[in-house]
Amino acid sequence: MKSFIARRFRTLVNGLSLDTEALRKYADLIDLSIGDTDIVTDAKIIDAAFRDAKAGYTHYGDPHGDPELIDAFCRAWEEDFGQKLEPERVLITASSGLGMALALLCVLDPGDEVILFSPYFSTYREQVALAGGVCVEVPTYASEGFEIKKERLEYAITARTKAMIFNNPANPTAMAYGTDTMRMLTDIAAEHDLLIISDEIYTNYMYSLPFMPIRTVPGAAERTITLNSFSKNFLMTGWRVGAIIAEPELISTMQRINGALIYAAPSVSQRAAIQALRDRQSIRERYVKEYRDRVLYAAERIKRIPYFELCEPHGTFYLFPSIRRTGLGSAQFCAELLDKAHILAAAGAAFGKTGEGHIRIACTVGIDKLREAFDRMDRLKF
Repeated sequence: MKSFIARRFRTLVNGLSLDTEALRKYADLIDLSIGDTDIVTDAKIIDAAFRDAKAGYTHYGDPHGDPELIDAFCRAWEEDFGQKLEPERVLITASSGLGMALALLCVLDPGDEVILFSPYFSTYREQVALAGGVCVEVPTYASEGFEIKKERLEYAITARTKAMIFNNPANPTAMAYGTDTMRMLTDIAAEHDLLIISDEIYTNYMYSLPFMPIRTVPGAAERTITLNSFSKNFLMTGWRVGAIIAEPELISTMQRINGALIYAAPSVSQRAAIQALRDRQSIRERYVKEYRDRVLYAAERIKRIPYFELCEPHGTFYLFPSIRRTGLGSAQFCAELLDKAHILAAAGAAFGKTGEGHIRIACTVGIDKLREAFDRMDRLKF
């Protein structure tokens, strides 16, 4: 049957997936591999969605997005970031993952190149390839704090370069980028007539500087596609609702593509998102602190384990320690971690060339479980 599978799918490998075999094999497994929030969506959001479902919001909605949600999203954006946002620049999507696919399908012609800053979220490579594009990795290194170096970026740009994907704060590295980096990217994009596709889904999880969207940098908005999501910021991973911000011509094209795929985002999820925006301040105060405490606790434990090295985390709820002192590749290390300590982590090789030599740890279990996991790691010898 393989001959029936389209060629573009035969070589694509999903670097991250739930290891159901491990879940069955080890009753005491601690899963630190998948970035799914472990806290149930806030009860007020669930109650609002249930109320609106009972009121009849169970049909196809506006393919552009629920008008109330778009209005609430635009108002929240202006209140939080001081930038006016018009409804015609917003498209509500069934997750930011679909949003990334829509953005790439909208702008890429076959053979167009897209710059990825490695390490990068693993599905970017698949999404670029499925849209007909070619990935070009620009490396960043732990030894440099995963800084994006201007000279490396400029060296990677060719006549075929169409866009760069910028993730802030960054999965998997836990780095956060400030205005100097964003101005540099904006200037280079303007000089070479490139698009910036900005993945901004962990914006509440910033630990050392305030988050600002790259489209707020002067001159960036007209050449930026911003991907926003309710999954991580509002602990709504299963609701599958996100938003795209872009120029109206791009939004119109992405809406056409979206219509051919799913027509519109789930109506009940959009109603839940309205309530999430209303309560966004209290949600940040109640839940984001919990993840920050976990990250900081886990970072301190990692620093005391001799076979790890770690850059200070600045955002997200991930940690990306180096395992080079062990002499093992990331896949082999993760296999031994599972076999000897019954802990699942993600191999760094899944996140691009400079991800090798690292593992990603998702702090999506409570501190008691994290303590148990690091106690097990403490006992390992490499």
